[in-house]
Amino acid sequence: MQKRKLGNSGLEVSALGLGCMGMSFSYGPPKDVQEMTGVLRAAVERGITFFDTAEVYGPYLNEELVGAALAPFRGQVVIATKFGFNLNPDGSPGWVGLNSRPERIKQVAENSLKRLQVDSIDLFYQHRVDPEVPIEDVAGAVKELIQAGKVKHFGMSEAAAKTIRRAHAVQPVTALQSEYSLWTRGPEAEIIPTLEELGIGFVPYSPLGKGFLTGKMDENTKLESNDFRSSLPRFTPEALKANQSLVDLLARVAQEKKATPAQIALAWLLAQKPWIVPIPGTTKLHRLEENIGSVSVELTPGDLREIDAAAAQITVLGARYPEHIEKMTGR
Repeated sequence: MQKRKLGNSGLEVSALGLGCMGMSFSYGPPKDVQEMTGVLRAAVERGITFFDTAEVYGPYLNEELVGAALAPFRGQVVIATKFGFNLNPDGSPGWVGLNSRPERIKQVAENSLKRLQVDSIDLFYQHRVDPEVPIEDVAGAVKELIQAGKVKHFGMSEAAAKTIRRAHAVQPVTALQSEYSLWTRGPEAEIIPTLEELGIGFVPYSPLGKGFLTGKMDENTKLESNDFRSSLPRFTPEALKANQSLVDLLARVAQEKKATPAQIALAWLLAQKPWIVPIPGTTKLHRLEENIGSVSVELTPGDLREIDAAAAQITVLGARYPEHIEKMTGR
């Protein structure tokens, strides 16, 4: 497995990480713990060293799963987790608003350390920017945790360029995690140039378009009500049908390269910048292996121009999120 450095931070991880959310949250009921432990350990055996979780995934279940599964590999893997939400007091899935007050950040860190069974959190992201708390206070709280040895690196998620700059001035930001893929290209305008200028790594989540870019979904796909995609504008039958041309493009390139559409989607991301580390999520070993295969797919400058030219002709239908969630991004 190739390695990549997240910006100028010196934090080195596998070129592809593993998003763990779907093992416990959002895509139907939590999966079998033993089975998921097997997938997590298989990922380590295959060279993946970068794992992504958050306290809100479950809540808590995902951090507990990741912490226990990766306990035998302490020092060999990098685990990222997140703060920033008030969770439902009854422990049910979801959240009741944002909360990045310094005292809350410190409380989340203590709890995450226990669940992850580590002495220090490798990468601690602000999950969403909290407009009620100055970003300087957030960065300052994480800086104190870093000085105390409880956190190693500071990250942000779905933040606007100006917010990243303000935070970075207080405590250097190691990585930004935001959605980025062939059907979500918003970060290209302002975010990627800002990260390049500041020396910050980029960790695209949903690099396979929440499963759509794999070519395994179409307008006839039925999503269960406990699958969060059922509430997303981009996953209505009309949108799935309209956006199919993007999958057809990936399938054409995949055929030429003797690869799969998912591998082309990931290879395209990896080819954008050497400090981009996508974190596709999966609960299946064969999908994990397919995703890892993308690291060996070589897209030439000509291939990339061809993909970009074809993608430019396609208008993606549907917003990423319902309006109330969309409002939490780009702040």
